[in-house]
Amino acid sequence: MAAKAGAAAFMFVLFLVSVACQAQLSPTFYDTSCPTATSTIRRAIRRAIASDRRMAASLIRLHFHDCFVQGCDASILLDETSSIQSEKTALGNMNSARGYNVIENAKTEVEKICPGVVSCADIIAVAARDASAYVGGPSYAVKLGRRDSTTASRTLANAELPAFFEDLESLISRFQKKGLTARDMVALSGSHTLGQAQCFTFRERIYNHSNVDAGFASTRRRRCPRVGSDSTLAPLDLVTPNSFDNNYFKNLMQNKGLLQSDQVLFNGGSTDSIVSEYSRNPAKFSSDFGSAMIKMGDIGLLTGSSGQIRRICSAVN
Repeated sequence: MAAKAGAAAFMFVLFLVSVACQAQLSPTFYDTSCPTATSTIRRAIRRAIASDRRMAASLIRLHFHDCFVQGCDASILLDETSSIQSEKTALGNMNSARGYNVIENAKTEVEKICPGVVSCADIIAVAARDASAYVGGPSYAVKLGRRDSTTASRTLANAELPAFFEDLESLISRFQKKGLTARDMVALSGSHTLGQAQCFTFRERIYNHSNVDAGFASTRRRRCPRVGSDSTLAPLDLVTPNSFDNNYFKNLMQNKGLLQSDQVLFNGGSTDSIVSEYSRNPAKFSSDFGSAMIKMGDIGLLTGSSGQIRRICSAVN
């Protein structure tokens, strides 16, 4: 009985700490200290996506991969040093995560007007929102006031980032451990409508899985042979690869999910109804995506005097 009471008290303390951290975040955090911060970031993000449309998906994914390892603290941006194991070389990021230079460029622009004020973690969060909005996705109020970590963990990144071959139960468990529901997970996965995948990540699915549309598999095999071309890229959504829409969910309902970790969302399991709902109701998907991004942005926060405001996003001060 005492053990249960102690565990309950510990969870309550964690809850209070979480609420306290979230309370320190606000969309107006920089209104006085750096009033043009968000508009400066927005211009940098729009320039980057205008020259490389694929960057929109990369920036949304960068925010996700940052928040899932140590929390939303910009640890993903840190380069390797004698004391830091860079997350950039983790299995889920190496040769696939992009946008580091875009965030660094935005940071440089912000530093010119407000040196030492705006965190790299906040810039990642704002960049993801602006990337979504630029390609037709939802815009939403980004809470600000995060601080940057002074550490990174390749080990944690290898352990905690979802993999392309995972089943539904494993994915739901990963998201629940971060305080995100199955609905949050499905909504966030909808951003894959903008993404691309390397051949080695979907080869098994298009050659050996039974729950895949035959014509879809045949089309995908043209760019992904059984042997070789491992790094060849293919859009996750063939129909509207450059637009943020709900076509991802329509594809899943036709067994046209490119990655196993996508198709498991609609494969006779507990999330089928959510996929079906989003395929019919793009407004509901858009609303839920924005809410899930805000919720994800609250994971593992550093606020107040914790962490630091990095001058350069790739290195601690």
